[in-house]
Amino acid sequence: MKTVQFLYGKGTMDLQVPDETPVLTSNIDALKSDKDGLTIVREALANPIDSPRLCELAAGKPDCTIIISDHTRPVPSQDILPPMIEELRKGNPDIKITLLVATGFHRPTTVEELRGKLGDALYEEFKDNIVVHDAHDPAKNVKVGVLPSGPDCIIDKVAKEASLLVAEGFIEAHFFAGFSGGRKSVLPGICDAVTVMGNHCSKFIDSPYSRTGILDHNPMHEDMLAAARMAKLAFICNVIIDEDKKTVAAYAGNMETAHRAGVDFLSGYCVVKPAPADIVITTNGGYPLDQNAYQSPKGMTAGEACAKPGAVIIMLASLCDGHGGEDYYKSIRDAETIQSLYDQILATPQEQTPPDQWCVQIYARIAKDYKVIYVADKEQKQLVLDLKAEYAETLDEAYARARELKGPDASLTCIPNGISVIVKD
Repeated sequence: MKTVQFLYGKGTMDLQVPDETPVLTSNIDALKSDKDGLTIVREALANPIDSPRLCELAAGKPDCTIIISDHTRPVPSQDILPPMIEELRKGNPDIKITLLVATGFHRPTTVEELRGKLGDALYEEFKDNIVVHDAHDPAKNVKVGVLPSGPDCIIDKVAKEASLLVAEGFIEAHFFAGFSGGRKSVLPGICDAVTVMGNHCSKFIDSPYSRTGILDHNPMHEDMLAAARMAKLAFICNVIIDEDKKTVAAYAGNMETAHRAGVDFLSGYCVVKPAPADIVITTNGGYPLDQNAYQSPKGMTAGEACAKPGAVIIMLASLCDGHGGEDYYKSIRDAETIQSLYDQILATPQEQTPPDQWCVQIYARIAKDYKVIYVADKEQKQLVLDLKAEYAETLDEAYARARELKGPDASLTCIPNGISVIVKD
């Protein structure tokens, strides 16, 4: 027997499994560096890809808006922002810098969360120049064009009015956009709800190209690129983090080619071959992405990629912050069945896409075909039941239940971090 550690909250849950059990992990930990995150970022900024240096872009600009990630993303902003700010001030010591928090469709980031993300020093310096994006307030957003797929491209006014718009971020596998980072800072990061919902329509989510690790021919990615161009995103600095969420690589420069260079690099470390099984255990990578149910379909898609027909998928997510989306929660809770919910979503026209439908659609796609057992904080048991899944307080309990359902000879695959791997042949 061997012990497998699964990421959960800010710690892990362990399970004893047979020695021959496949354990699918990325090779990110193979990335070693004797440099700290600040140094890695500074070197990337000094050698931007297909772009002038940030200090050159800042010259003559009265102001700059930096799009930063919100509380749901483990972006090491304390590695990225200080060097970016140094570069901007090198080009223009008097430049006014605004930090625009890319909340997308998430709840607003709190002051406490911003302090944790930025650190006390950066927060105190910029607290009067931090804007938390609100996708649901039309008065704070402005149209800048039309997406290739048809919807208006509406972005935060702060971004539109910036003399120079740049973004921080990180690159990881994403369950329908292919990869995070780059253009995603704009769409959905700082777009109005109208734009986000148009891009996240059921037709696009249903595309076989809207999957983890795929950019080419991905209709969602193509819309996102167009939005970033219309927003005039001039420069990015994206990092790659290891399993301990430490910066191991950085890519800076042109928002398309620098991002693609980071994607190509990361792919060599996180693509794993599927190991089909009757029971699959996966996670949402621990904190912060396992805080709510809305985010959990991300890690579930890795389990889906390894699940045999009728398999049991055990999903570890603390859900300490609850459902994470009222519409997401209610649409699943109030549906007659998961199958009827899925059919209804597929029949919904693009212009009528309701909030959070995209995550509902992916969850329903999985839950209609597989038995889902959540391991979550005990306070969230009713939430799990409302999601039409089974609840288990411990991993051992969930595994015993899966064995009960699938039999003592059922095969097992373990995915300790479901958002860090790309499962494909």
